[in-house]
Amino acid sequence: MADYTESSMKSPREALSELFESGTSNQIRNMLEILKPVDIAALLESSPPKERAILWNLVPETIQSEIIQNVSEEIIQDLLADKTVEELLPLLEQVDADDDLADILQQLPDAITYQILQSMDIQDRSRVERLLSYDEDTAGGLMDTDTISVRARVTLDVVFRYLRRHDELPAMTDNVFVVNNNDEYIGLLPIRKLLVSDPSLTVREMMLTDVEPIHADMHRSEVAANFERYDLISAPVVDSNGKLLGRITIDDVVDVIIDEADHSLLSMAGLTEDDDTFAPIMKTARSRAVWLGANLLTAFIASAVINIFEDTIAKVVALAVLMPIVASMGGVAGSQTLTLVIRSMAQGQLVESNQRWLMNRELAVGALNGLLWAVIVAAAASAVFQDFLLGLIIATALIINLVTAAFSGALLPGLLKKLGIDPAIAGTVVLTTITDVVGFMSFLGLATVFYA
Repeated sequence: MADYTESSMKSPREALSELFESGTSNQIRNMLEILKPVDIAALLESSPPKERAILWNLVPETIQSEIIQNVSEEIIQDLLADKTVEELLPLLEQVDADDDLADILQQLPDAITYQILQSMDIQDRSRVERLLSYDEDTAGGLMDTDTISVRARVTLDVVFRYLRRHDELPAMTDNVFVVNNNDEYIGLLPIRKLLVSDPSLTVREMMLTDVEPIHADMHRSEVAANFERYDLISAPVVDSNGKLLGRITIDDVVDVIIDEADHSLLSMAGLTEDDDTFAPIMKTARSRAVWLGANLLTAFIASAVINIFEDTIAKVVALAVLMPIVASMGGVAGSQTLTLVIRSMAQGQLVESNQRWLMNRELAVGALNGLLWAVIVAAAASAVFQDFLLGLIIATALIINLVTAAFSGALLPGLLKKLGIDPAIAGTVVLTTITDVVGFMSFLGLATVFYA
């Protein structure tokens, strides 16, 4: 079989699968030598555990550090789990960015992290420990401490000469940060202005002072919103005293945006964005069992409500046929509102001043949709079962459940957030319980009253 080349029509994933079936370790190694580290990282994430272990052992040690900077946290734990401190040290020494190193250390056992930190020189250890002190979901946990700063009193010519002393500038450097004698941020000097301005001018004359820094304790979703709103490539990060700590760049923010999107999508199924797609069976089963248990509990609650009206259902069999319609319509309507509200909260658009307006709007939409579909379902039920009263009952139950679903979907995210519960994770379960219980209670309750 021919070795894989970059010009091959097959994707790396397809070529690797063929090599595992009929190739040799040398052919796989040759393929890995051609691929870029980011592409190898993607292969590792898309490989089952046994293939992943083989791949990692065949990866050249010279690029292992770059690869682990591009895989998810769950994969890092698998790749580095069996390595000793002596084996990890040369690997981690090649990680240039302090924020990447801090992210990797957070996935290692505390004892190993401590030993690695002790092996670093005082300056490097201080920078990494500062990053580790911040929550990973904040700007402080996201920032890179590799910054370039100058004083406002110096001329642009001095700044030029200072920059030329560097072998290379940090990636994504679009601004030079301006600080005072206490290293407090006071403004920034765009590189695009620096390159075309008179070298005799001072930094103070050319710097921008209207660009607000990002505070280290700001949540990363707010950081992403700021980057999107102001079209930033990089931004300074400061502490509570305004002292410059580091910077955040657009590549980190892109990762945040992708993580937030994954979180919103996967949380509704009880999964997290860190879940390994190819994790072992038992590990995956354990992680999903809790969510299934929570859903089973809500199913028992809905079943208990149905059981209350057992005699009514026995008398009017058509109720058993129609009651899933009421619950299902309420669930869908509620999910629409819930998703919209969670999205608005994540983007910072929903605050107390406009929350009441949104709730009123959703109630009105729920009522209008309830009336529309109540008429359609009532007509269909009356025609099929030759019972006008049954059509009237299901129409009334539909209106009640859709209005309740809209109200619950608008109110739940705020309540769950105040309780410290992630609305994206718990919102769907709670909402489904509400719409099922209210749907069954209203439909079967009305039927009991009218058919008694």
